[in-house]
Amino acid sequence: SSGINAEYGVFQTFQHYFKRINLSSMAGVEDVITSLVGTVSAVFMVFGGALPYIPQYLQMRKERSSEGFSKKVCLVLLTANILRIAFWFGKHYETPLLIQSFVMIATMLAMLHTCVGLKVESAGERRRHFTDFHLASFWEWSTFPDYLHCLVTMVMMISAVTYTFLDSPAYVEAIGTLSLCTEATLAVPQFMRNYQTRSTEGMSVQMVMLWFLGDSGKTLYFLLRNSPFQFLLCGSIQIVLDILILFQVVGYGTPHRED
Repeated sequence: SSGINAEYGVFQTFQHYFKRINLSSMAGVEDVITSLVGTVSAVFMVFGGALPYIPQYLQMRKERSSEGFSKKVCLVLLTANILRIAFWFGKHYETPLLIQSFVMIATMLAMLHTCVGLKVESAGERRRHFTDFHLASFWEWSTFPDYLHCLVTMVMMISAVTYTFLDSPAYVEAIGTLSLCTEATLAVPQFMRNYQTRSTEGMSVQMVMLWFLGDSGKTLYFLLRNSPFQFLLCGSIQIVLDILILFQVVGYGTPHRED
């Protein structure tokens, strides 16, 4: 009887030991999976916002024309991301979101450079510059450096104001909200351009579809995370605008097929 008890005790010891190894291994696997998912999510967060502009960029290069794409989309995103970077100095948020802002600024500068380079000016057309200070020609300048001058001016002004009011919680929250609201109007320039020309020719439908998928996923994330109402509102506005542009594609006719 004592031998059986001893054997049973040894069995229990080994069972407990292997169970601990098992649990430890499972915990290790869970940690690896969690770390991997976190890394993939962070990478997607950084570069995901730039993905929709790849098909538009390729289409403009292929057709040697930027007429179908509204440059004011770049203005909206540049403004929103400059404000978001200023917001970071007053209230630190996740690093991937900060890096995303710099990636988006670089992406929009690349899009602007392409748009300006492909623009065909009519013979005798007056060249327009940022230093003309004509409101009617705002963001419709003839050279890429003009856009850079405007952005440098914008950055200097926002930096000066932010430095002055950085200790004010109301100001910090205000620029954060303004950045969010500005980004929510991203698709408005493209919608208006399509409406005014009664055409979606030259606009990448793939870009708008990626906008819609990204905005839907983001809004669902906000909903599941019980994010503040303004996040849900801005996400919903973006989805509605994306759908309206897709309706324009149907109503005005499908653009040339993208190979």
